[in-house]
Amino acid sequence: MSSDSEVDPLTRRALFEQVRRHTGIVMNERKWPMLDGRLRRRLQALALPGYREYLGLLEATPSEVRDFVDLVTTNETSFFRTPRIWHYLAEHFLPSWHDAHPHQPLRVWSAAASSGEEAYSVAMLCEEFRAAHPTFRYRILATDISDGILRSAATGHYRGRSATGLRQTHPALLEKYFSTDEDGTGIRANAALRAQVTFRQHNLYQPPRDVGPVELTLLRNVLIYFDTAGQQAVLENVRRAMAPDGVLIVGESESLSRFHAGFVFEQPLIYRQGTAHAQHA
Repeated sequence: MSSDSEVDPLTRRALFEQVRRHTGIVMNERKWPMLDGRLRRRLQALALPGYREYLGLLEATPSEVRDFVDLVTTNETSFFRTPRIWHYLAEHFLPSWHDAHPHQPLRVWSAAASSGEEAYSVAMLCEEFRAAHPTFRYRILATDISDGILRSAATGHYRGRSATGLRQTHPALLEKYFSTDEDGTGIRANAALRAQVTFRQHNLYQPPRDVGPVELTLLRNVLIYFDTAGQQAVLENVRRAMAPDGVLIVGESESLSRFHAGFVFEQPLIYRQGTAHAQHA
């Protein structure tokens, strides 16, 4: 395997283009150490002498593209990340939506689901709401570009920071909706909670298929990985899958103010499709 200094700029650019081609994510020279760190062990496992040979393999072997996508995409999340979002959903969105649609199931899309903590957080919130409103029904679709991370998410099994974080911040919910491994470290979502979430592979850079119409979409901390054109394309794809007046939630460092995407600001991180129901938190 060639050293970092031997990977010429043309080969690096070709790898960046493969990332963009298959994921829509834009990388540049600043991202090279990260990309090299993720791919180098793969080349060693394949016994390839360098990245030029790996580029040839990507072109010739569709199955390798799946492994490539799994390696180059970032999967970092946690249960109930960004508390203000969950307060808004519990105290404002769910009650007002159910009042307006008492006989309709709520459809939720976790559009960059990663390892599933976000989708299961929504499910726990909905289960708590249903305990007080027995007629409430919901379904959650969780999608991600990475097949590998989705297979892990579907098991509902967590260790490390995810398990520790939920145990520290929401011990009652953990006790209610998760079982603990015999060694006391890992946790697993119970069957009833897992049954409410469907995991499916989807590239946000592509038009959605069999998605929607959804009333609530969480698209958090993913737009930052695209350039402006890619962000606009992703937002348009998401908009197409959403119901009129549906709510879109984005990440902490993201804003839609500079886009003509059909979404109206409601409060920080929260947008509504089409109509202005502006609230100020």
